[in-house]
Amino acid sequence: MGFRTRFAPSPTGPLHLGHAYSAILAHDSARAAGGAFLLRIDDIDQSRARPIWEKQIHDDLAWLGLTWDGPPRRQSDHLADYRATLDGLAARGLTYPCRCTRRDIREAASAPQEGPAPVGPDGLVYPGTCRARPMTAAQGTDAIRLNMQAALAALPDLPAFTETGPDHPGQHPIDPARMTDAVGDVVLARPGMGASYHLSVVVDDAAQAISHVIRGADLFEATAIHVVLQRLLGLPSPIYHHHRLIRDAAGTRLAKRDDARAIATYRAEGATPQDIRRMVGL
Repeated sequence: MGFRTRFAPSPTGPLHLGHAYSAILAHDSARAAGGAFLLRIDDIDQSRARPIWEKQIHDDLAWLGLTWDGPPRRQSDHLADYRATLDGLAARGLTYPCRCTRRDIREAASAPQEGPAPVGPDGLVYPGTCRARPMTAAQGTDAIRLNMQAALAALPDLPAFTETGPDHPGQHPIDPARMTDAVGDVVLARPGMGASYHLSVVVDDAAQAISHVIRGADLFEATAIHVVLQRLLGLPSPIYHHHRLIRDAAGTRLAKRDDARAIATYRAEGATPQDIRRMVGL
């Protein structure tokens, strides 16, 4: 399989300089390798996704001079795929419905115990309050969680994944103890949404035959979750490259609410695509 990568923004606000860096890096890497650059629209959260922002994504990327191969994959068009994947995991006894709120989890984490509560890729590690609930008890307001201990028990081996990013290059074995203690039972589907990021990204990357995942360093710790899901589902693991994050003068990672650094703002002020490349160090 040749080099295939993707850029997967959410249409919930304007693209900023951090998005520009990630998109340009992925696009240029694919073109240099004679491979494919794909666009995916991460609109799984329909309560926040807006058509106007999706159009802005297309406009900003085209203005940057980026081209993608084939039509974009829109996650909201593939809810049945996520549901089928969830049903398959549930049939194997690897999921359970969770009715805990964020407040419930915070209170459980603050209960008297030895040392501080562990924090994983998704925040406070879930204490397993609802782990004994069967899927037959699921209600529309429940989240669906992966039983990490059961998932690891179902896997005969967990080969290392390959990372080529600047901070953690090399082979990274999956540590079962860390997955249960420092990651925990991650959410695979939230109420009102077809899937969480963890589930949808694994399904989508396989569907698009992605060979190289290029994304921000803030997602490095989530990669082990994705590899576990890939192994459970019999899917290949891409090569991962987690790049540096673009930050403001105070060292804070850029967010979509930071309109002052939106690509559209620079465009309106007369910047050129080459100016943007220089701003992000490319």
